[in-house]
Amino acid sequence: MTTTHHLPAGKAANGPYTVDISPESAGWGHSSLRVLELPAGGWHSFDTGDSEWIVLPLAGSCTVAVGGETFRLAGRESVFSGVSDFAYVPRDAQVSLASRGGGRFALTGARCTERLPARYGPAAAVPVELRGTGTCSRQVNNFAAAVPAGGDAGQGFACDQLIAVEIITPGGNWSSFPPHKHDEHRPGEESELEEIYYFEIAAHDGTPGLGYQRVSPSGHGRGTDVLAEVRSGDTVLIPDGWHGPSMAAPGHDMYYLNVMAGPGAERDWLIRDHPDHAWIRATWPDQPVDPRLPRYTAPSQ
Repeated sequence: MTTTHHLPAGKAANGPYTVDISPESAGWGHSSLRVLELPAGGWHSFDTGDSEWIVLPLAGSCTVAVGGETFRLAGRESVFSGVSDFAYVPRDAQVSLASRGGGRFALTGARCTERLPARYGPAAAVPVELRGTGTCSRQVNNFAAAVPAGGDAGQGFACDQLIAVEIITPGGNWSSFPPHKHDEHRPGEESELEEIYYFEIAAHDGTPGLGYQRVSPSGHGRGTDVLAEVRSGDTVLIPDGWHGPSMAAPGHDMYYLNVMAGPGAERDWLIRDHPDHAWIRATWPDQPVDPRLPRYTAPSQ
């Protein structure tokens, strides 16, 4: 079982970034993730190059300046405390971040061709979804989800190729279950998407948290096969394969940020469930959602 797809905290650090995953470093073509930590009064600038990006506060607040506009992101105390606002910045732009109080910020990116306008994404507009029931209950913050099939533009955040969401799994629960995949282009049924998982795990009484992530070969692509113990700051790269479950250890809530992009002309998130485990969905209507969820909801407009 390979470990090249599990990058423990610090393994993907580069320059100012505690995580720096590019298409080149991942060995694929589209998805990127950077995590930037700024001290109080700190600032950082970067060129977007051939990719579109979303600046998402994980902890703390910042301003984002791009193309003569400045977006003030109120952010949040932590990923477990609330939904965050965010800023979208287009390809071929110069971006500057500054944080008066310091913080940690995710830069989720995808190579693209269309140059969309820079925009502010308010926390109040982020759809918060409860998915699954019982021990499969989890919360999904769909801040940059793709528009659902047959939906309208108001049901998703417009990007050219980037798809990004946040998941919170209460301690003891499983998410990304049933295992699913998106490594084939099957029109109307499955998208071909590369995916990055970035984890933060809640501590309990000062004890750092942990969880587990499984990826198993699907018969397509590289035969990705991972069973990893994951901790805060870890990433898992998923070029292909059945991914899930993501298992939160009892007493330690699990957060992960998903970043996806692929070669398809349409920005779709279409998945295929593992045939051995798809039956679990039929049990969900008979169970209540975990009463610990939602962990929080989006603020009022």
